[in-house]
Amino acid sequence: MSPHALLFDFDGVLLDTEWSIYQTLLEVFQEHGQDLPLETYVKCIGSDFATWSPETHLEELTGKTFDWKEIGRIRNLRIREEIAKLDAVEGVRDCLAFAEAEKIPALVVSSSSHDWVDGWLEKLALTSSFQHIVCRGDAPRIKPAPDLYLKANSLLPELDPKNCLVIEDSLNGMKAAHEAGNPVAAIPNRITTCIDFSEAEYQFPTMVDFLTALKEGR
Repeated sequence: MSPHALLFDFDGVLLDTEWSIYQTLLEVFQEHGQDLPLETYVKCIGSDFATWSPETHLEELTGKTFDWKEIGRIRNLRIREEIAKLDAVEGVRDCLAFAEAEKIPALVVSSSSHDWVDGWLEKLALTSSFQHIVCRGDAPRIKPAPDLYLKANSLLPELDPKNCLVIEDSLNGMKAAHEAGNPVAAIPNRITTCIDFSEAEYQFPTMVDFLTALKEGR
């Protein structure tokens, strides 16, 4: 494994944002006597509610309508409070330091907004570790469409996409990367461990394990 570039997803790969997002949504379901199993929820991981909507799902389960704008406002406050307590996922800083030392370009490719991604990267003091940050709005469609990874590939015109390794934690992200011509290293987080990543070129339990393999491949 000797990639010429590393294309990192953001949520769940660089920062464990997914857990508090899921937990606050699960609480909404439980308040109305419903469950939200991870196996169901992961349908929207790596994309958005247009791919699969837990909000629509709860309304279908209960036969009720909800003020999602207000629910979202309250949830977002709690989510940001919890995420603000976190550092980057273990192994991320060392991985980025290794990439810099080996002169391997590192990019972020995320279905989330620039406001979200750029803000957290700045807080973590990681912005300068990436040559490019590609987010929602930088391409016509988000994952599972390949557009964001196609955009990232276009920013590395001297490199073949097959040599630009994508690090993903979701099925939507893996599908997007493969359609764009990029190989995938799947590193599930605690939300996405239930996903079958057998189609990924590489699978690692943690970023630390990924870094070990990366060093061995250089």
